[in-house]
Amino acid sequence: DLDLQTFKLVDQLSGRTLGIRADMTPQVARIDAHQLQREEPTRLCYIGTVLHTRPESIGDSRSPLQVGAELYGHGGVESEVEIIALMMQTFAALELEGVYLDLGNVDIYRSLAKQAGLDRETEKLLFEMLQRKAVTEINSLLDTLSIDADIKTMLSGLALLNGDEEVFARADKLFAGASDEVKQAVAYLQETAKLLKQRLPGIAMHFDLAELHGYHYKTGVVFAAFVPQLGQAIARGGRYDDIGRVFGRARAATGFSTDLKILSRLSGKQFAANEKIFAPADNDVDLKAAINKLRNEGRVVIEELPGQKGGAVAMGCTGALEKIDGEWKVVGAQGAQ
Repeated sequence: DLDLQTFKLVDQLSGRTLGIRADMTPQVARIDAHQLQREEPTRLCYIGTVLHTRPESIGDSRSPLQVGAELYGHGGVESEVEIIALMMQTFAALELEGVYLDLGNVDIYRSLAKQAGLDRETEKLLFEMLQRKAVTEINSLLDTLSIDADIKTMLSGLALLNGDEEVFARADKLFAGASDEVKQAVAYLQETAKLLKQRLPGIAMHFDLAELHGYHYKTGVVFAAFVPQLGQAIARGGRYDDIGRVFGRARAATGFSTDLKILSRLSGKQFAANEKIFAPADNDVDLKAAINKLRNEGRVVIEELPGQKGGAVAMGCTGALEKIDGEWKVVGAQGAQ
């Protein structure tokens, strides 16, 4: 997926092929592996522009403003729950309505393919069919394979394992003869859902045990968030424990990312602009001290330049510094709304 989304060009000096950043995660993994080199869990967040060869859907930008969070150094279900909860709470803070979560685990199919002894080409072909939920094509392919009939039934039935929590009862029945790895992957997903319900009562969840987004680098639970008014995911994430291996230090890792451009379009929340305070052109030492004090408090102060056109309102200020009884004080700017 990432390779197809990456713009490539040739370095005119070295002749080597370069890729323009299509995802922030590899950079974050390099920071964890090379710069931080911690043994304890590390929580990192990021924001930056990436470039895609194709938009996610018609009308989308090819240069999303990617924002995300990642947790390195913990391989348990609790880290999945923490990351997913952070994502859902972010949407709540933005007052997004109708958000629901889609959950899967790529290790289910990966373990079934291993149990079936599929070669790489067949595994890839079946993967593509599962992505499309092409049950007829899946069954036709399975009929050509010399594998156990029970495993054929499991691989065929996997495409239909989606829905609410009742899907786990169907999975237990379908995978009764599956390997321990398959059963553990299903149980891990079920435990994730259980802890999420405890942490976020009322969370809307849908399960797709054949969800394979990011299959080539994800290593466990995968998830995506959707809203009714948009026909694509507004955020995606999952576990990718091997992401740091190329940097010489593979650590357990999970995280999510989203496009801030899409979130700003969907959010109904009105954010109050920071108050701007206008300071007159005056060399009064007390005025400079008042300006510094306000800025140290985190407030925005715009200083008037001698002879400039436009006053406080023209500069977008709602407040102004005025000297009252020998002391510089913030008052409402004349003419401000």
